[in-house]
Amino acid sequence: MNDPLEYSFDEIEIGLKHYFEVIIDEKLEQNFAEISGDFNPLHMDEQYAKETKFEGRVCHGMLLASFFSRLVGMYLPGKNALYFSQNLNFLEPCYIGDQVTVQGEVIDKSEATQIIKLKTTIKNQEEKLLIEGIARVLIR
Repeated sequence: MNDPLEYSFDEIEIGLKHYFEVIIDEKLEQNFAEISGDFNPLHMDEQYAKETKFEGRVCHGMLLASFFSRLVGMYLPGKNALYFSQNLNFLEPCYIGDQVTVQGEVIDKSEATQIIKLKTTIKNQEEKLLIEGIARVLIR
């Protein structure tokens, strides 16, 4: 998707959901390490990571969380979005090769502030909840 959706405040209803899927591959992991400067061996060194309790390389949690920006800016609400806040709870690790589903669901909207509240989640291919949080988004 190259063009964002364009929900107006009035078009958004409680319960509205959008989701997309992403495969966490080596290129994403490497690009994120270069952008963030986080080359922690848990993310980058397979031999090191195998010796930890994770038994393999884990994806940067903030790489996963960054997909909430795509969710808000491209899907829900899309073009008219201005991110106000996001809280995050990291619950399970994500591994290189995992396919994740990023989802947002409208759980509240304020007429007075024109802010919607989204329940944001990321699950892996086994339906394990990896990240959950709440986003607050101003509709411009």
